[in-house]
Amino acid sequence: MSLKRTIINQGLRAIQATRADIWLRPFAQGRGVILMMHHVRPHQERAFAPNRLLEITPEFLDLTISLVKEMGFEFISMDDVGRRLNSGGQRPFAVLTFDDGYRDNAEHALPILRRHSVPAILYVTTSFADGDGRLWWLELEEAVARLDRIVFHHEGRDFDLPAHTVPDKRRAFDTVYWRLRSGSEEGLLRVIAELAAAAGVSSGELTQRLCMDWAELEAIAREPDIAIGAHTCTHPMLAKHDEQTVRAELAASRERIEDRLKCFVRHLAYPVGDSTSAGPRDFGIAAEVGYETAVTTRPGHVFAGHRDHMHALPRVSINGLHQNRAAMRSLLSGVPFLAWNRGRRVNVD
Repeated sequence: MSLKRTIINQGLRAIQATRADIWLRPFAQGRGVILMMHHVRPHQERAFAPNRLLEITPEFLDLTISLVKEMGFEFISMDDVGRRLNSGGQRPFAVLTFDDGYRDNAEHALPILRRHSVPAILYVTTSFADGDGRLWWLELEEAVARLDRIVFHHEGRDFDLPAHTVPDKRRAFDTVYWRLRSGSEEGLLRVIAELAAAAGVSSGELTQRLCMDWAELEAIAREPDIAIGAHTCTHPMLAKHDEQTVRAELAASRERIEDRLKCFVRHLAYPVGDSTSAGPRDFGIAAEVGYETAVTTRPGHVFAGHRDHMHALPRVSINGLHQNRAAMRSLLSGVPFLAWNRGRRVNVD
């Protein structure tokens, strides 16, 4: 288990044991929360599943929506976030967001959203809808699952990692993932492409199998409570690229979605979205090219101060490793983010 995951687990357990989600909630909870999800699909037992944090079951989505209502939040659309931050005295709000455009969002999430009559936004990566984008984190998982050794060269170093057993595979995945994340995106894509080729993993087949195409997106875009947002063209970590590339990714993805789906695209989600992937320069460009809001993956609630930072909004990840009522109550209380953000309500540096 990674150090980050261990810290999260210990923190949630401490909050649950001390009931801090109840007595600290008045101090920790913001004006609202933007909830982030990726896959929604039935559980499949897999011993090696390093990306499981990105998937929740339909049952847990249903529980989450019910719990959000039970805790007094009001579901609103992304269009309404700015208005809510500029007004006072209302119930806390919640927004449901889904990244990337996975087919299971239509198959498993949409019926639940309809049943609860709650709005949501899907952030679409256009190359995924085209069927030729790179789901590189899933390519890496598939490659490590199939190979007995993980051999690659990166930034002047040779790596030869055992991957015979499930513990070996977990260690190998973490080593490769974080090593590549620390370098250039070009190097990351090259190494993962080489590993995928060695394992017989087809990037295109993986994307086409998992992501909605344009016809499927057209159907879901007609849903009255579903909005479509942009998630760039190729899912790059924007902070690793020059300004011209960032502007092109943000502008072209919106134009493509509007052209194909005949809808207005007002909202953006930054790919990967942490501080190493989207920063102040990218927030500024998102505003300049015309997005009304943009969401990160920086963890936290939305506070009144975010009305001055509408292109750097935090989100609360609905983590597939913590699919239980107690963990969800903790996240909705805001308490875990007091320590994570070192007491800051607005983290946009």
